[in-house]
Amino acid sequence: MFGHEGELAGTRAAVVGAAASGKAAALLLARLGAAVRLLDRKPDALAADEASALRQAGVELDLGPHHAGQFAGVSLVVLSPGVMLPPLLPLLPAGDAAPEVVSELELAGRYSPGRVLAVTGTNGKTTTSGLAAHVLQSVGLKVFLGGNYGTPLSQYVLDGREADVLVIEVSSYQAQYCASFRPDVAVLLNFSPNHLDHHADMAEYLDAKLNLFAHMRPEDLAVLPAAMRADLGERHFTRARIKWFESTDRFESERLPGAHNQANMEAVFQATQRFGVDERCMRDALDTFEPLPHRLQRLGAARGVTFVDDSKATTVDALRAALESFDGGVLLLAGGVYKGGDLASLGPLLRRKVRAVCLFGAGREIFEAAWAGHVPLAWEPVMDKAVHRLMTWAEPGDTMLLSPATASFDLYENYKERGKHFRRLFEALR
Repeated sequence: MFGHEGELAGTRAAVVGAAASGKAAALLLARLGAAVRLLDRKPDALAADEASALRQAGVELDLGPHHAGQFAGVSLVVLSPGVMLPPLLPLLPAGDAAPEVVSELELAGRYSPGRVLAVTGTNGKTTTSGLAAHVLQSVGLKVFLGGNYGTPLSQYVLDGREADVLVIEVSSYQAQYCASFRPDVAVLLNFSPNHLDHHADMAEYLDAKLNLFAHMRPEDLAVLPAAMRADLGERHFTRARIKWFESTDRFESERLPGAHNQANMEAVFQATQRFGVDERCMRDALDTFEPLPHRLQRLGAARGVTFVDDSKATTVDALRAALESFDGGVLLLAGGVYKGGDLASLGPLLRRKVRAVCLFGAGREIFEAAWAGHVPLAWEPVMDKAVHRLMTWAEPGDTMLLSPATASFDLYENYKERGKHFRRLFEALR
């Protein structure tokens, strides 16, 4: 724990949200000496063994509907990613007794040694963070990769690890409630409508993203998309030195197709130069990089049709980037829990790239209103039937693309389960 045990003795804290980040934050607070209560609205949020381990570590559990009594006497509230503050505000002590409210990232950042490379953006965070970590490891640095995806930063602190560089994927939820978290290098990949079920509007969503850069110093580096230069150039949101990036042909990888990935590779290069990476190191690392599944992942061919799993495409802009990666002949699977975005703006791209669309699950009326007349369009209640419908229209050389532009919660627990189902359907056809 690097000498911090007992540092918060006498502090009463509440952690809201009992998923991985919340559990790690609660354990970290307990190790720091705080009296900590872990809250979650779901009575079954914790398995029996998880609950037992937390209690043994000194964490009080309070599962069920939130109420003011849970926050009585609390001076620190830690929000897990995705937990919304406004519904909690009426329950929190007010005035001089009001607690400090921070994200799990902010809490852990106060106790984590090592230089930080943070990556945020609407799309591509996980792949880009993974690539940055891979590139840094390839030049001999000891790297921790985590944050929004994978291991929470609080767990890194608890484990007592010491890395040369911490590569942290940061969501808007995490960045919004940072009060001092300071990356040495921070990257904003892109920005488009998303999470408007959580943020009041696009302005709040952007402010949340930019809060990641708020506490950086002049010696730090902010890597920002050139496409946003007009929007960001006049805003005084950071004191860090700024480098603008855009899609170039400097780096190419068959595993990372499309202009959006070329932009992401350029962002990684600009960010990792600070840690000793040059162009040759970058190219060598790209040769051995394996992206995570469900991100424009080529599964193979069945009956003359190539199957590509892009289940992680949960936004309209992610679908746009996917379609721009193909020359044409796309059989598109889309639909699910619509999160916002301009579907109608994809009309010209659909006409150029897509031979047919089959929607599945929720969102039918939204997609049909936006896409009718642009491309042959059908709907099926489930993915199985949608795949088989598209296969009746398929021609040799076509690409069956799962890129839903939506969340998966109508039919699946998460986008991973959606992608796994698509793979099973592909394997059955093969």
